[in-house]
Amino acid sequence: MRVADKWQEYKILDTSSGDKLESWGGVTLVRPDPQIIWKTPHKTDKWDKADAVYHRSSKGGGEWEYRRKLPESWNISYGDLKFVIRPTGFKHTGLFPEQAVNWDMCGEMIRNAGRPIKVLNLFAYTGGATLACANAGAQVSHVDASKGMVAWARENAAASGLTDKPIRWLVDDCEKFVRREIKRQNFYDAVIMDPPSYGRGPGGEVWKLEDSVYELVELCSQVLSDKPLFFLLNSYTTGLSPSVMAYILSEVLTPRFGGEVTADEIGLRVQSSKMPLPCGSTAIWQTK
Repeated sequence: MRVADKWQEYKILDTSSGDKLESWGGVTLVRPDPQIIWKTPHKTDKWDKADAVYHRSSKGGGEWEYRRKLPESWNISYGDLKFVIRPTGFKHTGLFPEQAVNWDMCGEMIRNAGRPIKVLNLFAYTGGATLACANAGAQVSHVDASKGMVAWARENAAASGLTDKPIRWLVDDCEKFVRREIKRQNFYDAVIMDPPSYGRGPGGEVWKLEDSVYELVELCSQVLSDKPLFFLLNSYTTGLSPSVMAYILSEVLTPRFGGEVTADEIGLRVQSSKMPLPCGSTAIWQTK
């Protein structure tokens, strides 16, 4: 497992019985996490002093219980990057801190490439990978179907001092956008994909990632340049293992480009146990 252990302003303090106790720049939140199936005793009294707790509803969704008045949003930093944190009605805060291991890896590959790099970031959410790549010197196309998420990503870019970087902000269906880019012969040196577990196709049909991921990777491979740098596929889908994702990238990319594929779980260290909490999986194809 690759563990995102360079955070200074984010911490998982403790975990138990389906919940994690986190510190986001000094603001303590309790949020549910399906990976936490253990029922260990609480190892800190900060559970009782949490600033806000997210309660799931049996009907789906849930709501926040605020134990003290919090600002509507606040910032936390990761290296040169700053992110706007804002609790949402779906338990999220606008940031997945475990992705920092992927930001670091992408940034390093771009800095070491020795040439200009164009990156396509699909299902780009609030832009963590976009900012990391732009900060490393890449030209980035940031694509997400949610207008609100793209606006949030632009907030993060402004907070990070990256508004003057060559970033295209695109509110669009990712699959439709890629098909149009292929027709336009607009190619990229790197692709980052973090698709949802469930979604809707261009015709409105409901799809599951594990049923559609091969076709999605195959489609996106057609937008790669003749000398691509990397292709990163991330997933939070329980049934999609790192090895399966690695197999797909190997089958689609290595016959054409060579290179190598690595894959692993990614996670975050829990302070109370010193153990890593699994937080999804990533497979990465990269040129040799």
